[in-house]
Amino acid sequence: VQLQASGGGLVQTGGSLRLSCTASGFTSDDYAMGWLRQAPGKEREFVAGINWSGGSTYYADSVKGRFTISRVNAKSTVYLQMNNLKPEDTAVYYCAADRVPIRELSPALIGQYDLGGQGTQVTVSS
Repeated sequence: VQLQASGGGLVQTGGSLRLSCTASGFTSDDYAMGWLRQAPGKEREFVAGINWSGGSTYYADSVKGRFTISRVNAKSTVYLQMNNLKPEDTAVYYCAADRVPIRELSPALIGQYDLGGQGTQVTVSS
């Protein structure tokens, strides 16, 4: 399983970024996927998730209404559109994939996901 996250950068408060995660080494179409983030000194947070078909999504309260997760299975890619960014969104963002195919999305299962090794840094300046 390989998950390559990209698209991070430096943006001002209120700005937007779109993260991409390209999966390889497995048939990602069959697996729920998500984005997690970790800021310095803080615990890792499950930010957003999407089920295998794209028909169900989950968002942490901290990003609801500002972030949108989507997937294009033909490209084995999951996106995270981040709008109205705030300084508290500053973190390294990681892509993750479920290990069980065709399983519905549940935040309680995030500990069972495979995590992409190299995240992408998002920095929001005030």
